Amino acid sequence: MARKAGVGAASLILMTLCAGQFLMMLDSSVMNVSIATVAKDVGTTVTGIQTAITLYTLVMASFMITGGKIGQIIGRKRAFAIGCVIYGCGSLVTALSPNLTVLLIGWSCLEGLGAALILPAIVALVASNFGREERPRAYGLVAASAAIAVAVGPIVGGLFTTYLSWRYVFAGEVLIVIAILALARRIEAGEAERGVRLDLVGTALSALGLGLIVFGILRSGTWGFVAAKPGAPEWIGLSPVIWMLLGGGAVIGLFLAWESRLVARGSDPLVDPAILRIPALRGGLTSFFFQYFLQGGLFFAVPLFLSIALGLSAIETGVRLLPLSVTLILAAAGIPKVFPDVSPRRVVRLGFLAMFAGLVVMVAALDAGAGAEIVTWPMLLAGLGIGALASQLGSITVSSVPDEQSGEVGGLQNTITNLGISVGTALTGAIVIAALSSSFLTGVEENPAVPAPVKSKATTELSGGIPFLSDEELRSALDDARVGPRATDAIVEENETARLDGLRTALSVLALLALVGLATTGRIPTRQPAAAADRQPELAPGD
Repeated sequence: MARKAGVGAASLILMTLCAGQFLMMLDSSVMNVSIATVAKDVGTTVTGIQTAITLYTLVMASFMITGGKIGQIIGRKRAFAIGCVIYGCGSLVTALSPNLTVLLIGWSCLEGLGAALILPAIVALVASNFGREERPRAYGLVAASAAIAVAVGPIVGGLFTTYLSWRYVFAGEVLIVIAILALARRIEAGEAERGVRLDLVGTALSALGLGLIVFGILRSGTWGFVAAKPGAPEWIGLSPVIWMLLGGGAVIGLFLAWESRLVARGSDPLVDPAILRIPALRGGLTSFFFQYFLQGGLFFAVPLFLSIALGLSAIETGVRLLPLSVTLILAAAGIPKVFPDVSPRRVVRLGFLAMFAGLVVMVAALDAGAGAEIVTWPMLLAGLGIGALASQLGSITVSSVPDEQSGEVGGLQNTITNLGISVGTALTGAIVIAALSSSFLTGVEENPAVPAPVKSKATTELSGGIPFLSDEELRSALDDARVGPRATDAIVEENETARLDGLRTALSVLALLALVGLATTGRIPTRQPAAAADRQPELAPGD
């Protein structure tokens, strides 16, 4: 049973869990705007830092399900505290790292493992510390804190990188972890469950399967999804990515078969496959995937427009993203408070519609000469949609199973959201580059101001994809190639047009996928979990 804390105690517990969620998401967004500075400081290349970012995501995603089970074995509060200690140690090692190897140990490995314990524990601790009627608001604010971290990360990273050092961000994280640990003592419930064992075979299979899938997705922009890009490795004539995705899917199939076998034998599985047949849980996880898919794509495309197309600094880019945080918090906290008995399905559908509207407004506003002000309304609408989804989905998924299985749901939920962000970011990037390349090469070929030798060279050397470059970067490259002033002006103009075409195409695809997400909400319940507290989880017909 969930413990109903007093108002003051509940607020402190929620603040502690929100701080943990915020910290987990802050790292990546800070690192993304500090790549060049960090690379120079630790004596490596941009590719080296990108490898660290990839490995962090890989470690976290691979062990998320296992982290949820460990919380069930040792207690969710203890798993949360141990995860914070590991994460804090990783932050300290990162802050002091003299080279890439130490950075990989501190940030990619230790922080990734810490996050794999912390994130599922947060989901379970909300369930054990808040009644069903309180969960929509609690889960909404926890999810909002993660999205806000993504929005303010560029500002924090830009400020520290510009005026102090990126190392102070990670040193500050150590202090935040200490504060979280001090406050975590007030969290009650989440005790260990007796007789539960860790499924080591399931742990290995889930980590391998998820690792292959996530790594493949993360490398797709460099290697290509199916056909290998020029200079990329090939496996039996195709990109390694497609083989990793197929291999990962096969291993996950083996994992589920093994878990079903354990259940049949009466042993403890890492995840009971039966819970995946609960309609509300399946509906909630599906909507979570689409939410984070759209979120990942949006947070990739909009900063690309602001920072590269318009040349805004990291701080200015972050400021332009802040309107999203305002409506996100209002929706995540306000909807459960003002409409406590509203249909979750209706709210989720309105959330997807708001995200769709924001994307459509952004596509319509992207035109030659458009300034940074065009992102304000799209950000407000997207924040409203993300906040609406956040106010319902966490409560739906966890309340669809008994509270003692909340750790399993936490592991599944965070695995799905990680996959959503990874796929959304990778697919959006691939669409931007593909549409940009097609538009640019067509424009250059048809532009009479570009000499024939330059057209031929561009077609030959850039057929594998054109990078998303600012005007200044392109002019510098053309000057180095000794291209004439008239041709340079023409090529830069074509690049400006192609950049917008690439962004419009990617955002249009995201808008269509928002409608797909809307169409998949049929399994979302129409009653709040509190109204159905005495009902047992229902299996799909025929199960």
